[in-house]
Amino acid sequence: MNLSTPSRLTLRFVALSYLVVLLLVPVVLILWRTFENGIGMFIDSISTPAAIAALQLSLLIVAIVVPINVVFGILTAIALVRGRFPGRSLMQGIVDLPFAVSPIVVGVSLILLWGSSGWFGGVENLGFKVIFGLPGMVLATIFVTLPFVVREVEPVLHEIGDEQEQAAATLGASNWQTFWRITLPAIRWGLTYGIVLTVARSLGEFGAVIMVSSGFPGVSQTLTLLVHSRYIDDHNTYGAYSAATLLMCIALLTLLAMTLLDRKRESK
Repeated sequence: MNLSTPSRLTLRFVALSYLVVLLLVPVVLILWRTFENGIGMFIDSISTPAAIAALQLSLLIVAIVVPINVVFGILTAIALVRGRFPGRSLMQGIVDLPFAVSPIVVGVSLILLWGSSGWFGGVENLGFKVIFGLPGMVLATIFVTLPFVVREVEPVLHEIGDEQEQAAATLGASNWQTFWRITLPAIRWGLTYGIVLTVARSLGEFGAVIMVSSGFPGVSQTLTLLVHSRYIDDHNTYGAYSAATLLMCIALLTLLAMTLLDRKRESK
């Protein structure tokens, strides 16, 4: 499709205007509101016990969710690419389900399953609290981040084929040796990219987590819930901006990691 110079300039102007209005203006506004009184006030706001606890909880959820999604994501991707079994199409649909279902629905479903009157609510009688605690928040985050590792590893497995794996098996390698020495090195960039996406989504998840969290500061309040609590409940606008800026900084670091990994993968 050949476009004239005025048409190309118009398209660029429209695209840039769209990005500026939707992305750049809100970000600049948040940063301006955060640092208009100096960086010292910002540091004081994000170093409160509630903010530190929220950051620690967010990182703890990431530390739990990422390894689980890596293990099951790789196994699922291998099963979908290498396996031929009844229900394979159904599994493909289940993997994409978090993209189609609202996170609020996920939270409600977890309450129906693990709540005190839910199907598995009896576990609370054993002293294991799922809903309104860390386990429920982890389950919600695992669900919404499920597809990332699978969908990043799956095309890589399609691309590399299974010739090297079959050759290794012919030479007497076990399944574990084949995976560790052949498959894993081949999928490492797709896997790493999926991990970065999982981290980003885990840190920024709100809808599913708020449904299964008590929201108590220092107990089950993540950074996203801290922003919501400060802005809506406490009417602490500056505190909400500060927490949002902290979350934004972490997200930007994640985005930078994604960019560097993408460039390194393209150079290979």
